[in-house]
Amino acid sequence: MIKTNSLKLFCILLILISTVTTAAAQDTLLNVPYKAKLDSIISSILNQKRFVQVFLPDSYKSDSKDKYDVLYVLDGGNWNMSVVAPLQRFIQNEGHMPPTIIVSVMGIDRNIELTPTVLKSWNGPTGGADKFLAYIKDELVPYINKTYPSNGDNTIWGHSLGGMFVFYAMLKEPTLFKSIIAVDPSLWWDDTYVPKMAATKLPTLTDSAITLFISGRQGFPLHDMKIDTIETLLQKYAPGNLKWKLVSYPNETHSSLRMKSTYDGLAYTYEGQTWGIEFIPMNGIVLKDKPYKIIYNDDTSRIHYTLDGTVPTEQSAKAAHVVTVTGPATVTYKLISNRGRYSSSVAGEFTTEKMLPPITKPKTAKPGGFSYTYYEGDSSKRPDLKTAKPLKTGILNKDFSIDSLHRKNNYALVIDGFLEAKEDGYYTLFAKAGKGSKLWIDGKQIMHWDDNDKHEFFTYLIPLSKGFYPVRIESFDKKEDFNLLLYYITPSMSPSGDPMLLPFDLEYSGGKK
Repeated sequence: MIKTNSLKLFCILLILISTVTTAAAQDTLLNVPYKAKLDSIISSILNQKRFVQVFLPDSYKSDSKDKYDVLYVLDGGNWNMSVVAPLQRFIQNEGHMPPTIIVSVMGIDRNIELTPTVLKSWNGPTGGADKFLAYIKDELVPYINKTYPSNGDNTIWGHSLGGMFVFYAMLKEPTLFKSIIAVDPSLWWDDTYVPKMAATKLPTLTDSAITLFISGRQGFPLHDMKIDTIETLLQKYAPGNLKWKLVSYPNETHSSLRMKSTYDGLAYTYEGQTWGIEFIPMNGIVLKDKPYKIIYNDDTSRIHYTLDGTVPTEQSAKAAHVVTVTGPATVTYKLISNRGRYSSSVAGEFTTEKMLPPITKPKTAKPGGFSYTYYEGDSSKRPDLKTAKPLKTGILNKDFSIDSLHRKNNYALVIDGFLEAKEDGYYTLFAKAGKGSKLWIDGKQIMHWDDNDKHEFFTYLIPLSKGFYPVRIESFDKKEDFNLLLYYITPSMSPSGDPMLLPFDLEYSGGKK
């Protein structure tokens, strides 16, 4: 079955004019630069000069208006940033989180700054978490928001005592961070001070959506760190707006756990983010009383949909791989991310319009491919089909080759002919072409690759009866490598199956139109 993922090569068309650029690749030396800046704040709360290192996204430009999420990493510097920074970049490059500002929060005395109470049995002073949290809330975060292109959505990451601190920060200042990543947190501190606090605080965290990822080590360490205790409390008291996940890993040390936890924690924070979602077909003409199928081939666990044009919410109907619809509808699918800013939705229109009946086979029509007329333009604009002089004509048949054209870019093809429908019912057409291209069937324009449209691939549902339908395509391509394929799903095929290559003997050239 064709999948709607990053390899969307399945969307090959009724008339596909696509570009496939091939080039020889050569390995290069590893070069991983960071746009990092050492910065500082004179803290009146801590009565100290505090340093931070700010890592800007690769895409950052000083004259851009783009804004970014911010990831605050406690116990910054080489120890943790050598793990977090490359993993964040890797996850971003794989499309699972957006470009992000990372703030490496340098510590001075973590035993004081990260602990919420004075523990007399501890070797050294403790209990400065409230002042350190006030510094982060009232000085550091406002400074980052003012100085750097932050959008105000913050995540905080902490390991060990830092893991306990970020959980404590969530309980004390639940609106400060949208996401918390607590790596093997030291929740045992002071006879489980923070878990005891959580029992009363968790039910009150109802004002904002928060994600919480906690990691630990399987077996006794999970109990020794009292992570199992917090799991029980979350199961009992966490409100619905707090989305949380706890993972215990086998065969890891307290330190090595940082690697897997950072990857999984960031992936969970942005779970549901995607480059885009598509269902099949995306638009169409439907019959008033004849049901049709909407297909979604990817994971549906976070997909909700509506049929009335409203934007789906988590209370809307859950999507299945196949949804049956009857009559006109504005079908809207929404993939709901853990971070609402990155939820995405897509809508399609299904209208009841009268299709002209098929025509009889024109006497001069010949099977074997549509006719084409070839035009050339330049890199600045497409050919004007009203004034341009055709340079070549021919048949787009099985023997057609791109090499038969004068060049492989900045050209236009006008394709005309007749499509023979062998059965009555719904046909799903698959199409891709250059921006500005248009497709007509029976004189009705059913596809237009608009310059402002976000979808590169198009699918369209149309009811046809046995007979012949005039087809016209105006296709433009500024890139190299032309390829013509014909794909559709017929009424007798499964709507969720693979599209079929349209036989050339169902494509006709010639005849009076």
